[in-house]
Amino acid sequence: MSVLSLADIQRAPHSHASALTDTIIRGDCVAALEALPEQSVDVIFADPPYNLQLGGDLHRPDHSKVDAVDDAWDQFDSFQAYDAFTRAWLLACRRVLKPMGTIWVIGSYHNIFRVGTVLQDLNFWILNDIVWRKTNPMPNFRGRRFQNAHETMIWASLGQNAKGYTFNYEAMKAANEDVQMRSDWLFPICSGSERLKGADGKKVHPTQKPEALLARVLMSSSKPGDTVLDPFFGSGTTGAVAKRLGRHYIGIEREQDYIDAASERIERIEPLGKAELTVMTGKKAEPRVAFNILIDAGLLKPGTRLHCAKRRHSAIVRADGTLASGDESGSIHRLGAKLQGLDACNGWTFWHFEKTGELQPIDALRRIVRDEMARAGV
Repeated sequence: MSVLSLADIQRAPHSHASALTDTIIRGDCVAALEALPEQSVDVIFADPPYNLQLGGDLHRPDHSKVDAVDDAWDQFDSFQAYDAFTRAWLLACRRVLKPMGTIWVIGSYHNIFRVGTVLQDLNFWILNDIVWRKTNPMPNFRGRRFQNAHETMIWASLGQNAKGYTFNYEAMKAANEDVQMRSDWLFPICSGSERLKGADGKKVHPTQKPEALLARVLMSSSKPGDTVLDPFFGSGTTGAVAKRLGRHYIGIEREQDYIDAASERIERIEPLGKAELTVMTGKKAEPRVAFNILIDAGLLKPGTRLHCAKRRHSAIVRADGTLASGDESGSIHRLGAKLQGLDACNGWTFWHFEKTGELQPIDALRRIVRDEMARAGV
């Protein structure tokens, strides 16, 4: 991991993001984003200032002061100033995001609606709004409003026609007991040993996000080896989770104290192994393999006789990748359907080849081709 100043990046511009991966850039987020290569990151997670508009100190019923977010970086002169800032950093994010990349932005009722408007004005396409329900939210001490028990994340692609973005649907469904994962996520706020604290016992960062939240974001919308950009790096949660999950990160942060804490935190992280990081995928995510590829690869020869599992039907493999049975011929799917008197048939599981006296589905041969393609990076 390295820390570079904005001046370092501007002095020696990089044509590829790989030269900047696993790096924290110290400086203003808009200027740093403008110095990054175009279309160079796979996913962006942004936790921008919320513009909380706090008026005066906040106290508990016992008169003790609440450690609220009153830092200068969260203060703006007006909504118009906040909107201008939001538009500037989102425009810069749009430039560095790959065509099939996606962006996540988290916020509260103070800012998320304004962020959503700017996203749509800049032609981002909103895929989901995710509600993070907090199991242990901070009370409303004044008792004049409902307790704020959630935050909202907007997940968006670069446009309506960006269809190839990463969404690990099968993995998310399997992790959710084989039920589609919903858009309301239940996590506690960051506390206990996960909360970074300084030598004085105070919180290093007032809005540190829980690692479990970032883990779900990255596991759902990225792949191992992807580069994740966080333009408001703070205490480094995105970097820590990215490193553990086999992703690369680029963080941008102005405050040196946060950079120091994030650097120390990330150095302690041990990445998971390949077995733990393998992403579960469905059939739709696998590369298409046509039947004739089995012939081209020498896995089936023209003239080979295929059978159904019960040997009631058989067919000959022809050199052009079709099958023939008596007077009937066609693709593995169409001929299988004809012989059974059905409208449709999955030829990959219907047709079997004989090996050492036993029948095996031709889908086993397709798996061999797909494994070869994976090894070749296809």
